[in-house]
Amino acid sequence: MKAVLILAMVLLVAGCSTFRFPGVHRITVQQGNVVSQAMIDKLRPGMTKSQVRFILGNPVVDDSLDLDQWDYVYTIQIAGGEVIRRLLVLHFREERLSYFEGDYLPSDFLPSKKADLAATDAD
Repeated sequence: MKAVLILAMVLLVAGCSTFRFPGVHRITVQQGNVVSQAMIDKLRPGMTKSQVRFILGNPVVDDSLDLDQWDYVYTIQIAGGEVIRRLLVLHFREERLSYFEGDYLPSDFLPSKKADLAATDAD
């Protein structure tokens, strides 16, 4: 009898974790640094670390082994859905911003801007 009761409780708990009740509110979970396109467009090679910190804030990941690399990580999970992850990695040389890489591009390099520039050059 005890074994049946324990088995029933285990199945009940396991079932509750995968069953979604209709109408239950799911929250949006954000973590890390929110980086906008306006922030990316303000970054310029040669900026000091303090200037970059003023624009983007402190990096989430503080790597004590590589002081010339800052990692900005942002994740968001909207209402129990899929997790979206964005990464921005800044590289410094001699305390100045050298370049950055990741999921963000300056507006000058976005395809729609390139098409607009090509159209105006053709005129």
